[in-house]
Amino acid sequence: MNKSSRRSFIKLGATSVLIAGASKVAAKEYLLEAPQEAQQVSANDKIRLGLIGAGGQGSSDTEVALRTGQAEVVAVADVYDGRRERAQERWGKNVFTARHYEEVLNRKDVDAVIIATPDHWHAQICVDAMEAGKDVYCEKPVVQVLADGHKVIKAERKTGKIFQVGSQRVSSIVYAKAKELLASGIIGNLVLVEAWINRRSPQAAWQYSIPPDANTERIDWQRFLGNAPKVPFDARHLFRWRNYRAYGTGIGGDLFIHLFSGLHFIVGSNGPTRVLGSGGLRYWNDGRDVPDVLLGLCDYPKTDSHPAFNVSLRVNFADGSVDPNAFEDSGYRLVGSDGVIAIGNRGVTVTRKQRSKEPGFNIDTFPKAIQDEFIKAYRQQYPPVANQISQSGEEVYAAPSGYSDSLDHFKNFFAAVRSRKAVVEDSTFGVRAAGPALLTNQSYFENRIMNWDPEKMRPSDEGGK
Repeated sequence: MNKSSRRSFIKLGATSVLIAGASKVAAKEYLLEAPQEAQQVSANDKIRLGLIGAGGQGSSDTEVALRTGQAEVVAVADVYDGRRERAQERWGKNVFTARHYEEVLNRKDVDAVIIATPDHWHAQICVDAMEAGKDVYCEKPVVQVLADGHKVIKAERKTGKIFQVGSQRVSSIVYAKAKELLASGIIGNLVLVEAWINRRSPQAAWQYSIPPDANTERIDWQRFLGNAPKVPFDARHLFRWRNYRAYGTGIGGDLFIHLFSGLHFIVGSNGPTRVLGSGGLRYWNDGRDVPDVLLGLCDYPKTDSHPAFNVSLRVNFADGSVDPNAFEDSGYRLVGSDGVIAIGNRGVTVTRKQRSKEPGFNIDTFPKAIQDEFIKAYRQQYPPVANQISQSGEEVYAAPSGYSDSLDHFKNFFAAVRSRKAVVEDSTFGVRAAGPALLTNQSYFENRIMNWDPEKMRPSDEGGK
């Protein structure tokens, strides 16, 4: 799929014209063009996938990968026997399964792997996979510990393998349109970004089901723990691992990472220089040790491509304000000097309001003669004719029904695997998005501002306590 087709759109019909001085302007509506379907690939030309971590996200990723028609599953690794059995039920008895991921990496019939393990295993498996000659699709965040990001980047550069992080917004036609609109200057200079995700159900808050056969005979407990603290068996730690700092990265690494990835793609930014996190455990008092409400504030520096701007982020696991039956709602407001770009899951809305060049005046308390003198000088500087044209309006760009950015993300990955051309969301992009996401967590837990060097991808040495 070429970039021009991804970013083009079909006009449904202009329902208004921008009229000078109009108080109400209806929206112009457009339908974003759906990408062309991938070419059919013969069975003997399919990319052979190994899945490492066959939980909910890994299994979902695999199903989406298969929908492209370009891949087949040949091997699955998971520490829980039941998931490997389920993998063969879903994808065939001939699928090789193992408890240890190294057995998948050692297979010559595996071209690429999907890594969807708990976060504390990401860096090690990513490096091992690339060194074993496999292309890698790794779920976000690419690392649990920021220092490990440089190990993954080094391995990608050394091996030349294709590496893509699984945060699909960078492949979305919606986000491509938002990027195009922002670059066009339609809202002037970017000033502020507001980003959010609201979730409103137990499943959305990581209260995942625990199978009744969860025991040490069916689970390789020590393998799951890896380099995490050695604790007695507790099935909640495996099946609800996102709730625990030892294995996951909380709201920051699981959800802020989506917001940062999408934002960095749209703006063309490498990241902020300062991060502040706040929040708390407000609702899900179920033994988890990460907050269920998290807020973030970030300072983004001026670059050649954009002025300095600020970002606020929030995720809330107890919000029922929109649709209590919906899994989540998510969005951005990019506030500019001349308008706002609003981004939702299904489209982009641009609202423009060109500011008057006049500063206005407040002269009621002046003597009448001074008021007359003021008005005369004011109108010489700001003639009335120059202020009769005021452009305002709204444009809406919607994705077609059934559109899936996750599907596009895998199409882009497989295209890179075949062409050997780099993807957008490589390990460097992934670490730059993970940086502020994980630093938001650190700021929350350490109660201090975190300083970050987005170019070097390291915490800076400027203090911050």
